[in-house]
Amino acid sequence: MAAHIDSQTQTIESTGQTSKTESNNYSNRISGLANFLLVVMFTVLSIVCLYPLLLVIAVSFTDEHTIITSGYNIFPKVFSTFAYEYLFQDAEKIFRGYGVSIVVTVIGTIVSLLLTALFAYPISRKDMPYRNFLSFVVFFTMLFAGGLVPWYLTYSAAGLKDTLAALIIPHLVAPFNVIIMRTFFANTIPVSLIESAKIDRAGELRIFAQIVMPLSLPVLATIGLFQTLVYWNDWFTSSVFISNDKLVSLQYLMYKVIYNIQYLNSGLVDTSVAGEAAAAIPKETVQMAMAIIGIGPIIFVYPLLQKYFVKGLTIGAIKG
Repeated sequence: MAAHIDSQTQTIESTGQTSKTESNNYSNRISGLANFLLVVMFTVLSIVCLYPLLLVIAVSFTDEHTIITSGYNIFPKVFSTFAYEYLFQDAEKIFRGYGVSIVVTVIGTIVSLLLTALFAYPISRKDMPYRNFLSFVVFFTMLFAGGLVPWYLTYSAAGLKDTLAALIIPHLVAPFNVIIMRTFFANTIPVSLIESAKIDRAGELRIFAQIVMPLSLPVLATIGLFQTLVYWNDWFTSSVFISNDKLVSLQYLMYKVIYNIQYLNSGLVDTSVAGEAAAAIPKETVQMAMAIIGIGPIIFVYPLLQKYFVKGLTIGAIKG
């Protein structure tokens, strides 16, 4: 009798183990299929995102006459570097524009991050006096602006025309960035950590510099990328405040080149006077070449900040 019970028990246990094994195999098959579909999906998305960039690069290295007759192609039918040769006929202006854009972007982004954090951290603290009023002021400026004319008159009266400060100061503090950083501080920095630091007789400045800022690298990287793109792509501020060619940013320099080419093609210029010089200007390919020149350095910013974006995505999902 006991032997019969033991045999039934072993049968049940073996059946259970078999069902668990089958369940695990089924889960592995589902997991493998899901991973395969995710890889395929992101591969397709990557190709879709990269295709326009590759097309711009290909067009910039294509002969102008081929573009006119055959249109755009991902592979240049007739390879040509004439667009880049045309742009770098005045290479000094391009490199000077690079220098201005890099200086403005680096200084502006660093100072912007510091000022945004110094504003966002106090209004994220519940013990901060008038924090609601200051938050309302930030939100109000998102909805209403003073207008272009007062903006221009204010900076002109401050003596900022034809200075690099005119390219940096207007974008230093963005209300949307302040709200994002305030929300991060309020939801991520534990109050108990700040209180324990105060018990250890740490001042507010030390708490901000040695505790809050190191824990805020994900949001700092995100806001830093936003500000980097704003400063690097800004051409309008140069058009308003800068008349000195030595202080023109790269983006505004490219804008002027495109505008001049469009003006020559508009029919307002006497072709008999412009003659062969206007006909020799690469119209389509030079625009693509300028796009490549303009986006070159900014591409290297993304790999440097990628790990902080990943951490920012997962920071709210980890508890312990």
